[in-house]
Amino acid sequence: MTKTKWAVDTAHSGIDFSVRHMVISSVKGSFNSYSASIEADPKDLTTASIDFSVDLASVDTRNEDRDNHLRSADFFDVEQFPTMTFKSTSVEKTDEDEYNVTGDLTLHGVTRQETFKVVYEGSGLDPWGNEKVGFSATGKLNRGDYGLVYNAALETGGVLIGDQIKVSLEIQASKEA
Repeated sequence: MTKTKWAVDTAHSGIDFSVRHMVISSVKGSFNSYSASIEADPKDLTTASIDFSVDLASVDTRNEDRDNHLRSADFFDVEQFPTMTFKSTSVEKTDEDEYNVTGDLTLHGVTRQETFKVVYEGSGLDPWGNEKVGFSATGKLNRGDYGLVYNAALETGGVLIGDQIKVSLEIQASKEA
């Protein structure tokens, strides 16, 4: 198969994250608005070109006060930095249907190279004859690397918010006509 353009089906996809809270638990959230440009042979992603853009104002942790704080200058500062982007620079096959996708991630005005583990989950036709493919991806970001350093010390030791952010994507995409 040759490289094909794929449109992300946002109704059947998701971008989720989690971060340690008070050293004792994790808080989870999602981004509800994003777009992507994917050109790939889904059976061999080594030549893929992947571009993601996430609307940071769409953050959703199921708590309005926390979401508004995340949008503020203490964290994402969506007034100045409305999007997070990722542009792939290399794709390495690590196992059957498994890849390391490395690229430039830009967040809060800082661009750093990050690698995500990507799994090709399969392909098929929907009831209307449209070709679909599925991918899952996981990665970890250090929020301090991007200047997101807001925190508070706890009386019992440790800090309110962990440095490591776990990111998880479930992507279903349709073959563009």
